[in-house]
Amino acid sequence: MSDKRILLIVGGGISAFKSLELVRGLRKAGIAVRPILTAAGAQFVTPLSLGALCEDKVYSELFSLTDEAEMGHIQLSRQADLVVVVPATADLMARAVHGLANDLATTVLLATDKPVLMAPAMNVRMWDHAATRRNFAQLQADGVQMIGPVEGDMACGEFGLGRMAEPEEILAAILARLAPLARPLTGRRAIVTAGPTAEPIDPVRVLTNRSSGKQGFAIAGALASLGAEVILVAGPVSLATPAGVTRVDVETARDMLAACQAALPADIAVCVAAVSDWRPESVATTKTKKTVQGAPVLSLVENPDILATLSQGPARPRLVIGFAAETDQVETYAQAKLARKGCDWIIANDVSIAGTMGGDDNAVAILRKDGIERWPRTSKTDVARKLAETIALELS
Repeated sequence: MSDKRILLIVGGGISAFKSLELVRGLRKAGIAVRPILTAAGAQFVTPLSLGALCEDKVYSELFSLTDEAEMGHIQLSRQADLVVVVPATADLMARAVHGLANDLATTVLLATDKPVLMAPAMNVRMWDHAATRRNFAQLQADGVQMIGPVEGDMACGEFGLGRMAEPEEILAAILARLAPLARPLTGRRAIVTAGPTAEPIDPVRVLTNRSSGKQGFAIAGALASLGAEVILVAGPVSLATPAGVTRVDVETARDMLAACQAALPADIAVCVAAVSDWRPESVATTKTKKTVQGAPVLSLVENPDILATLSQGPARPRLVIGFAAETDQVETYAQAKLARKGCDWIIANDVSIAGTMGGDDNAVAILRKDGIERWPRTSKTDVARKLAETIALELS
């Protein structure tokens, strides 16, 4: 990567401070970073700190006589392999989509002939606004690669979509873009299931669970960053689709199984989704009402076993991995599941620990037929990255 250069545009917003961590990762990978700091970005990151980490001059003024004489914004926009915008605020995205050029950052975006990657970050209400969604879709249609946003807590105290992707995720997307041929899973096809399923009781009510889908989405993104063609079969969650991933939305366990089978053949299957074991035997066509007789009795039937079906089917992927979310005797139950399902690995985690189911952290153990490997508690992004690398090593 020593011959690669990033042109980094730092926008305004509290997540601008994460650009410094991203720069550290880029420089550690040997990638040169030339920074552009917007006026709004300078409210959160100082030119001194950004320049020191980049080991390069910080550019900010469109009408700088010195900069224009020495290089000019046209050359600045074209002397990099990739232009990265972190964070891409709603304002920056709006100006970029309309081709405005009223500061150095937007002028460079308009003048560049290099690929562009943006990491959106904004308040959840701004993200949900129809104008932002239109701008996001148009930028993607124009060829801009997006990483995030993701769901989480925000500096304003709200929770929802709009939080910027973590620096390690952005770094992975950058590395994937700069060195696609070096990715060890190039040419491999992966199926990943994520999130809960929802089994209808009537037109209003469903049987479901607390799975957020975060771990599965992170794994899908990590596999894609290593070059895999990833089909993400997602239950009903509101997470943003990871970069480079094809998403199929489903609701029920039967829908999820059908989507997985339609995605075959595949080299890898990672069944992370928390699939409902049972579903109502019959679904009411109208909303069930309260009566003097008390609560209705639900008759349940067993759902299809997606992990076992993929593990034992005629089009079995080369590597099939299941997840075991347990609240007690975690490794004992996971060991039994490994033997029963016929898969290659089981990833066991204790969901009784606060912050696991629905949270951002996880501690897992990988159970194989020949032993157990335990990983310490860390972010779900780190778990996903490490798992993707382990999969790549196994298939190599």
